[in-house]
Amino acid sequence: MKLKQSFLIALTLIIIALTSWELYWRSQGKYPNLNDDKALWAMHRANVETASKDDVIIFGSSRAYFDIQIDEWEKATGKKPIQLASPGSSPLPSFHDLVNNTSFNGTVILGVTPGLFFSTTYPGADPWSRIQTKVDHFYNRTYADRSNFWLSIPLQTNLVLMSADEELWSDDIDLKSLLRRVKIGDRTGNPQMPPFYSFGDVRLDRNMSMTKRTVQDTAFANSIIKVWSYLGKSAPPPDKKSTMAFFLEDLKKFKERNGKLILLRCPSSGGNRMGENMVFPRVDFWDDLVEQSDVPSYHFEDYDQLKDLTCPEESHLSKEDAEYFTRELAKIIIEDGIIINSKTK
Repeated sequence: MKLKQSFLIALTLIIIALTSWELYWRSQGKYPNLNDDKALWAMHRANVETASKDDVIIFGSSRAYFDIQIDEWEKATGKKPIQLASPGSSPLPSFHDLVNNTSFNGTVILGVTPGLFFSTTYPGADPWSRIQTKVDHFYNRTYADRSNFWLSIPLQTNLVLMSADEELWSDDIDLKSLLRRVKIGDRTGNPQMPPFYSFGDVRLDRNMSMTKRTVQDTAFANSIIKVWSYLGKSAPPPDKKSTMAFFLEDLKKFKERNGKLILLRCPSSGGNRMGENMVFPRVDFWDDLVEQSDVPSYHFEDYDQLKDLTCPEESHLSKEDAEYFTRELAKIIIEDGIIINSKTK
């Protein structure tokens, strides 16, 4: 009897503690959101195994992730794409996996963010390892990993306290993240990266969209711009030679099996765009990539309806502008005959 009473008391205290913790973070403006982690990525990578020639796969970094809205693409083309872009990552490892480990010969849209595409081929470098970790998880995940992921989805979508994103945002609220924010002086003497807050909401189908706060709160958007500035100043020089060679070798294999690839340069604006123009001059990087790749290529600056789009934090489009960008991009590609609207077949 005493054991039962102790159990009920402990259970009651746990419920009170968890409820209080949940209500506190909701009072701070937090809301439930899926974790954009390797388990979610792997779930969609699995769809490639059964994809047909009519399917579209999106690779790239966060711009291809934020700026291509899955619902709008499906409305415009009749086909829902497989979204495999990954924030802060080079697209080369995931495309390499597709070319060398699958027989897929449909269409690939590959987003080119110059600072990441031309960054490196060194496996230990962050732009490479971030996406390679997701690729490795797809192959190494166990049945327990898969079941844990599916069991966690109802919790993630209903409880703020389940937020534990792999991206190490400065506003994550899991215990590890909270402890990481405790600073005891500056022992390195090096400039510290500014706080980096989450600014996107992801759905189960990996549709990513910018939060309303990023669009409406200028101070918040500026905090993200400071991060882009810090990362730009601390980034090593681009490695165009090795990244181009690596990509072109995989592209050749993909073309040989009649795969279709589309290069896409999504919008950037403000100081971010100015920095890209200085470090990655279009003629030396994008134009050269397009010439050597010899595939359909789309740069936002080449289209009147796209060139004036402004990014709230200089690197990604708002949800509304991303929907517009997706519709217009799909329309352009269809008019060029690169893809066919399956609704009109």
